Amino acid sequence: MAEYETILYDVAGRVATITLNRPEKLNAISRQLQSEVLQALTAAEADPHIRAAVIQGAGRAFSAGYDITRGTDEGHGAQDSGVQDAGGQGVGAAQARSITVDRDGLESFLRGWLRIWDLRLPVIAKVHGYCLAGGTQFAAICDVTIVAEDAKVGAPQLPLGAGFVASFWAWHIGAKRAKELFFPVGSMITGWEAAELGLFNRAVPAADLDEVVASYVELVAKTPKEILALQKQAINKTQEVQGFREALMQAVEVDAIAHFSPPVLEMNRRIRENGLKSALQQWQDDGYEPDGQ
Repeated sequence: MAEYETILYDVAGRVATITLNRPEKLNAISRQLQSEVLQALTAAEADPHIRAAVIQGAGRAFSAGYDITRGTDEGHGAQDSGVQDAGGQGVGAAQARSITVDRDGLESFLRGWLRIWDLRLPVIAKVHGYCLAGGTQFAAICDVTIVAEDAKVGAPQLPLGAGFVASFWAWHIGAKRAKELFFPVGSMITGWEAAELGLFNRAVPAADLDEVVASYVELVAKTPKEILALQKQAINKTQEVQGFREALMQAVEVDAIAHFSPPVLEMNRRIRENGLKSALQQWQDDGYEPDGQ
């Protein structure tokens, strides 16, 4: 079995469970974490005995978004394109060598999420605590998402990009609601509201989340693996013919442009000079006012 640093991988009967295991960072998503999740899912897909996979988070969050606190000299665009504990998005021009490098990094990250969509295995997300920005992309791309009613589900908490996360929400909840939530920076809803809007499948009391997911996955695992794969393929195709993949991929170019815009450059400067928590507090107090305006 492969060695993992950012996740835990367990198999019980016909079900594989992947636990995001960066609780000290609220399971902020790094490229390594995404890569290890995909490796584990690929192993589960290839195992003839495994019929479903569950994704969950350790600690008090499913995932608080992309991690921009790890250093940025690799220049992989979305690699560190969020805000730990704040659910941000966008590596920003100050953190990428060029807009082309940034754009290619974003596409690579998005294709990683689409790998879950294409996987010939049902993937069920179990969401509790914080689920912000990139964490909502992760949860939404899973085939079924069951969330605790009191979970905190939110858009990016700082203006560090545009469109990359919003496109996922728009596909699931519609353009009008997505605009309502993404025009203000930092919108937050409950898990119950996320399910009511259609971003996730259903919400249950937090105390019942483990039992409900376990019971549902047990039912799924009774279905033959070949039938599950074909069901997923057929249902996904109904979305593909409506433009699902193109709708998500167009946001790569939009977000890359946003990363080189003056507001995002300024926000990255604040983070670089004053730290993430200070930048977040300043945004919450004053919003964004460019110098001289």
